[in-house]
Amino acid sequence: MNIYRTTVELADNGRPFAVALVLQAEGSTPAGAGARAVIEADGRIWGTIGGGAVEAEAQRRAVEAIQSRQPVLFHFTLEGAKVSDSSPICGGRMRVLIDPAAFEDREEYAKAAEALARGERGVLITAIHFSPLAIEARWAPEPLFHPAVGDPKSETIRTALAREEPRLLALEAAPSGQMFIEPVIPQPRLLIVGGGHIGQALARQASLVGFDITVLDDRPEFTRPALFPENVHLLCGDIAKEVAAFPVAADTYIVIVTRGHQHDAAALEACIHRPAAYIGMIGSRRKVAAMRQQFIESGRATADALDRVFAPIGLDIGSVTVPEIAASIVAQLIAVRRKGRAATAAAALSRQNAH
Repeated sequence: MNIYRTTVELADNGRPFAVALVLQAEGSTPAGAGARAVIEADGRIWGTIGGGAVEAEAQRRAVEAIQSRQPVLFHFTLEGAKVSDSSPICGGRMRVLIDPAAFEDREEYAKAAEALARGERGVLITAIHFSPLAIEARWAPEPLFHPAVGDPKSETIRTALAREEPRLLALEAAPSGQMFIEPVIPQPRLLIVGGGHIGQALARQASLVGFDITVLDDRPEFTRPALFPENVHLLCGDIAKEVAAFPVAADTYIVIVTRGHQHDAAALEACIHRPAAYIGMIGSRRKVAAMRQQFIESGRATADALDRVFAPIGLDIGSVTVPEIAASIVAQLIAVRRKGRAATAAAALSRQNAH
């Protein structure tokens, strides 16, 4: 869900709503800083700030804030003493902002929504003024960071965006206020080369965790829309040519699961020297070792280049069935995205050595 687009649509429709934004999360909490939801006057919610008791409290306070037209800043503690109590016992603390006047910043939310739709990055800066509590949002695109609110330092914004981590800072223009820097990151791209059973299962599971998915196959019957979720892009054509033409950037993930080793090799050759965040190829250890030797001997790739490839693919969870194999691959995609290549590659190498 593009939560910024939802904000704009509700503002344009004249439906009363409030934005709930997690400013801080410490300890064990159901959601981290930057979690965002839109809550309507009847309590209906779009997006989430973690569910459970904290979200129920946010919904209650949002309905009240819409009626009073006053923003709210509240703390929620998940430190119940007993399992038998109704109080949450996770042990964390959350600080949540409720803004019932977010419609006034409709243009800034529209800029964020449009940037996401174009695959562009930036930050949404929320200025929080105290005494009385007042909120103002501003959009700052990458790389044209400007002093939108409170004159934030560009380096701080770049760091927050590079690490995909929100920051809460003192508001320089108003010592009693704070500034929340919220990275707005487009969905990472996932190219699935092969529309067979594993490709179909992988597309279904990867769509649930936030990838912008394209499936490529050279057989029309395996790129039929009925086989895939609605938001999946489908390509039918020569595998090597289509992979070579596919736009690849630092947030692109490529999974090669074609119907045979020749097609796998063609796809790998077309992408191995490109700056993808992840390249993975299905196959047995024997197949992978043979293909590695052929690539090195033919000069198509160096050993260092081939070391980038996750093959055999997926985390070792003992998967056997097609859905389980897809789950292992998605788990590895998440691990690379959230923990980095080095940690995941080291774990994979350790697993291979163990065998």
